[in-house]
Amino acid sequence: MRNQAIRGKGKVSSVARTRLVKIGKSRGICLPRSLLDQVELDEEVELEVQDGQVIVRPVPRPRRDWEKHFGGMTARGDDRLLGFKSFSLTSWDEEKWVW
Repeated sequence: MRNQAIRGKGKVSSVARTRLVKIGKSRGICLPRSLLDQVELDEEVELEVQDGQVIVRPVPRPRRDWEKHFGGMTARGDDRLLGFKSFSLTSWDEEKWVW
């Protein structure tokens, strides 16, 4: 397996050469740790064939890293419930609506 970095237009790309491995009737590849760390691949990936190339990308996870972000909210004090008086009520809300 051979690894190298390619620089161009403000980006650094990694290139690795490896062999296909027989897995039953299919074939697989072993991805080097250096590549895995750059793209943060989890257990599941998306594969796409585009212009004769196989593209491997992480599966989008909309709620990924929520715990980290909620921890930041706690540190900033942004995790408190809004009080009843913090909402701007209209006169209809205050006089006619039954709470």
